[in-house]
Amino acid sequence: MEFRPHEPSDASAIEGLFISVFTRSEGEKEGVLIGNLANDLISSTDSQDLYGFVAVDRKQIVGAIFFSRLTFEKRDIDVFILAPVAVHSDHQGMGIGQALITHGLQEMQKSGVRFVTTYGDPTFYSKVGFQPLSQDVIAAPLELSQPEGWLGQSLTDDSIEAVPGLCSCVQALDNPAYW
Repeated sequence: MEFRPHEPSDASAIEGLFISVFTRSEGEKEGVLIGNLANDLISSTDSQDLYGFVAVDRKQIVGAIFFSRLTFEKRDIDVFILAPVAVHSDHQGMGIGQALITHGLQEMQKSGVRFVTTYGDPTFYSKVGFQPLSQDVIAAPLELSQPEGWLGQSLTDDSIEAVPGLCSCVQALDNPAYW
């Protein structure tokens, strides 16, 4: 298994991966929605605001993950959100998702990112170090339909510090349907 940064030539395979995985687990509408998110992140997000990584097995992309920048009105700080992530259905349950997330977090840390947030299943994300995050500490960019899914992780020795003010996300993620 190889982990590497995504490349522009991976866009179609990554979009197809997200459509396939989310259609199988959540239905066709969700598959198309998350496939479009992956495509929009790749095609419309400035490279300084997006990190993407893929897991490759025998030249096939079997996992993909994205981190996009969160911006705060009152403070300039490197905070990214992990979303979305997928592992091909035939490769799930093998630890690939956790390994890919760990790889991505290590790369983010090397890039000087201080904190990473995500919005998802606390049981899954706690396995890779995420903990519940109060919106009094870091506000989500949009209203959360399931606030218990707002999670964070410090990539430094410091705990997550409060970041005052409103938060915004990249345009591709700025859609209430994802929240």
